[in-house]
Amino acid sequence: MFAMGNYSVVPEFILLGLSEDTQIQALLFVLFLVIYLLTMVGNLVMLLIVRIDSHLHTPMYFFLGHLSFLDLCHSSVTVPKLLENLLSEKKTISVDGCLVQVFFVFATGGTESCLLAVMAYDRYVAISSPLLYGQVMNRQLCVGLVWGSWGVAFLDAFINILVALGLDFCEAQNIHHFICELPSLYPLSCSDVSASFTTLLCSSLLHFIGNFLLICFSYIRILFTILGISSTSGRSKAFSTCSSHLTAVTFFYGRSKAFSTCSSHLTVVLLYFGSACLRYLMPASGSPLELIFSLQYSVITPMLNPLIYSLKNKEVKTAVRKMFGKYCHHYK
Repeated sequence: MFAMGNYSVVPEFILLGLSEDTQIQALLFVLFLVIYLLTMVGNLVMLLIVRIDSHLHTPMYFFLGHLSFLDLCHSSVTVPKLLENLLSEKKTISVDGCLVQVFFVFATGGTESCLLAVMAYDRYVAISSPLLYGQVMNRQLCVGLVWGSWGVAFLDAFINILVALGLDFCEAQNIHHFICELPSLYPLSCSDVSASFTTLLCSSLLHFIGNFLLICFSYIRILFTILGISSTSGRSKAFSTCSSHLTAVTFFYGRSKAFSTCSSHLTVVLLYFGSACLRYLMPASGSPLELIFSLQYSVITPMLNPLIYSLKNKEVKTAVRKMFGKYCHHYK
């Protein structure tokens, strides 16, 4: 510690993590190592097949490829430090390192929320204007939407971290969490946090809730478009197109099953946005719910996304079989 005014400023924090029991920590290490490896493999496979299979060179898979890359980044921001602390007795992180992690957690999480909104709009255009889909969702627009998602999220994260740099941290060092997030730092600050909290609140409301409302609006429009289709077969095909983004189930029949499949996707979206928003909007209290919300959006979601959006999709499964078929044939 070093003195600053009438108090001492700490140079590092202690991440208390998920458990203090060494045996439980060992089990958690194995669990999260498996989750991280599955996340890496699933998203890398998705990235690879989207790149090499010409049948997947469409806007939807263009966005899915970027979502997989984003999940690799988002998971790598949080899980390696979690694994390190589960094996280490000294679970420390420097103040600067903590703020860097805060920035990238916020940036990658914010980009994912934007990208999910973009993907919902993509499905709306595909269903409402199928004949004009290729013209509307041209490559220039798709690239612009992706870069816009990254740009908005990083600008948002930069503004939040710029305000947070004015905080002083003293005396208390313990963070009752496994990663650094702004809400967890406020109780440790011995300076006024109102400016940072207000910035975080406004950005969370505009960014996360704004994107969630855009997703809801897109799927409401999709629903009305589908219900306006006169033929049963056309309606079923439209639902099937919707489902390739919604739940990665390509072909199904019947309105009730279609609604059920769509609702399962919306449940996943709700879990992601709900956990992220609640984590950043709820006051820090050391509650286990804070850990659950953070685990949901920063660790579990990156692992599940390839399965939910991609790996159960018929086109993706065909591409995977072709890729591994060529690989096996090459080494025969």
